[in-house]
Amino acid sequence: MKFNTKTIHGGQKHDPAYGAVMPPIYQTSTYAQSTPGGHKGFEYSRTHNPTRQALENAFASIENGNYGLAFGSGLAAIDAVIKLLEPGDEVVSTNDLYGGSYRLFTSIFKKFGIKFHFVGMENAHNIENYINSNTKLIWVETPTNPMMNIIDIKACSQIAKKHNLLLAVDNTFATPYLQQPLDLGADIVMHSATKYLGGHSDVVMGALVVKDKDLADKLYFIQNASGAVCGPQDSFLVLRGIKTLHIRMQRHCENGRAIAEYLNSHPKVEKVYWPGFENHPNHNVAKEQMNDFGGMISFTTKGNNFEEAIKIVEKLKIFTLAESLGGVESLAGHPASMTHASIPKEEREKTGVVDSLIRLSVGIEDIHDLIADLKQAIG
Repeated sequence: MKFNTKTIHGGQKHDPAYGAVMPPIYQTSTYAQSTPGGHKGFEYSRTHNPTRQALENAFASIENGNYGLAFGSGLAAIDAVIKLLEPGDEVVSTNDLYGGSYRLFTSIFKKFGIKFHFVGMENAHNIENYINSNTKLIWVETPTNPMMNIIDIKACSQIAKKHNLLLAVDNTFATPYLQQPLDLGADIVMHSATKYLGGHSDVVMGALVVKDKDLADKLYFIQNASGAVCGPQDSFLVLRGIKTLHIRMQRHCENGRAIAEYLNSHPKVEKVYWPGFENHPNHNVAKEQMNDFGGMISFTTKGNNFEEAIKIVEKLKIFTLAESLGGVESLAGHPASMTHASIPKEEREKTGVVDSLIRLSVGIEDIHDLIADLKQAIG
């Protein structure tokens, strides 16, 4: 089954009760049993729910995995992965990553004795310098948030296998439409399904997908024991969102390319971060592991002026100044004061998250309106 068909039919079956084409919303916390332990596969909705199960099957299908898990948020999904570890274990992580991931690693799990190394992975071989007998996991984000760095997943997989480590890839920015990390050697794929998979800025959710049954069983145990699951209504919304992922991503990519090229030619713009440019440091890697370059773009204005960046995002009319990304509507953000504010300034700036950096999530509106909005805001 091809990807565009998988988004609609992958892992799905018609409801056996009445033949409903869309999985019903099973808004229930518990299920009747004929005798103690005698049930129809569902006993309590923290453990299993038919609507969530349909969504988890869809997650697995579109990522070419065997097992999918849905969580109450992207951070809850990451939390479950780190709970595979024990005190004393170490993680090698991308240094340019979502501020919430950084906060979870450093403010929550660090105090439980897990050590994190934040490494520039544009050259994957840098990872080797931080691997020792305590290392258990490599955590990769690609493209990274917000600098749009590209990390070679195949190269990371070779390193992980060489040292018997798990490789987890945050695939939120790319989506499985553009990139499928399990096929490139990753063990775990993570999504903030709040973003492109849901696609309509109306739900918060996380996802994990794996191929290995033993790994899946460990994660299912953590999911049930910790309880950070999503409800049936949210499951229904994301399942519906996935059905249009392929056509939405086509427009995100088309609009993203046009806006990246517009910004790149603007006299007041200093630098545009978008992996589709041939002069992007890892453009060739992006071409190899991605089907297109997506709708996420970051840029800086000349002079690295905080006040100028704030003025621009406040003047935007069609782009909404807001957290998050990946919805049908275009959003703009100021990472230094919004999504990455939890990262110390000196650490942010080491990775390029300077005060003048603006991040755009390019939506699926008419491209002429989007460019006109940027033109009036930047001047």
